Amino acid sequence: MEQAELQDKIYEYVRAAKGRKRLKGKDIIKGVSAGTGEIPEYVKKSMRAMIDIGLLMYYDGGGATSVEIPSEEYLIEKGLIK
Repeated sequence: MEQAELQDKIYEYVRAAKGRKRLKGKDIIKGVSAGTGEIPEYVKKSMRAMIDIGLLMYYDGGGATSVEIPSEEYLIEKGLIK
């Protein structure tokens, strides 16, 4: 699977949990890896690339770190979505 396709799967996985559950990085890696059959290291690399460009962000809330999709305003401002 190409990295762009895998990033779409990661984005959809995080978006599906938005508002219901805060996902840790390990949760995303395990869930997407199980759903796609990709090795966890490749999923982690793709997720890291998404964090680097700002499509996903780490949030620290009360000592618990989670990975979430930033606000829609932020994504529009950065030109990541229209």
